[in-house]
Amino acid sequence: MPSAAPPAPAQHPAYEIVSPEAPGPWLVTCDHASNAVPDWVAGGDLGLPPEEMERHIAWDIGAEGLARALARRLGAAAILGRFSRLVIDANRGEDDPTLVMRLYDGTVIPANRALDAAGLEERLERLWRPYHAALEALLARREVLLAVHSFTPQLRGRPPRPWEVAVLHSPLDGRVALPLIEGLRARGDLVVGDNEPYSGHLPGDSVDRHALRTGRLNVLVEVRQDLIATPEGQERWGARLAPHLACALERARGGAHLVGAQ
Repeated sequence: MPSAAPPAPAQHPAYEIVSPEAPGPWLVTCDHASNAVPDWVAGGDLGLPPEEMERHIAWDIGAEGLARALARRLGAAAILGRFSRLVIDANRGEDDPTLVMRLYDGTVIPANRALDAAGLEERLERLWRPYHAALEALLARREVLLAVHSFTPQLRGRPPRPWEVAVLHSPLDGRVALPLIEGLRARGDLVVGDNEPYSGHLPGDSVDRHALRTGRLNVLVEVRQDLIATPEGQERWGARLAPHLACALERARGGAHLVGAQ
């Protein structure tokens, strides 16, 4: 009697969904939650030492824990990307030249240097597209997209970044972002960036794809990574941000900050 064939290897998940039936109006997204490299991508190794894969170039440090904390406090569903941004960046459009990075903050990514069209298509088909399809399906039943990211305290050769929290937004839609910035700054104890340390709008990025093109309420929040590197910091910032987000949404619903407001 022939022996049974070995089971097929499990496919690396493109995403994780948290509390899909949560009743809140928000969908919390975390594009860069993971620094994982699937084993079918260059044998699970991009050619970088472990300490490089722990840097901000591979993921948004602390963002997953913050996204979970915010989803819990807002009664929201969440979707978390389960692959490194160095494999393929979930927060870039399919035709963006930075979709797969060859060089990032002074580090060359060996496994990406000679990536061909077939290799790129495999990463799109197995990771990028499933993630965005799941995000779109979850968002269809919800009112507002909350994108959660984190930023490094300092790029190599650059000055330290003073901002503790940043609210990024497109000039096309400040309905949630602008009242959120006002609320956070009114506290008087936070250094709040308004489209700092970088601009909050890139054509084809996740917010553009899933919210701006359809007129859906949206906001992107980033917290500096040294402040949310621990579970305690993630919970602290979740508790700090959630009430301000809820208040900003109520103001947006009231039309206080219309599309295009500056």
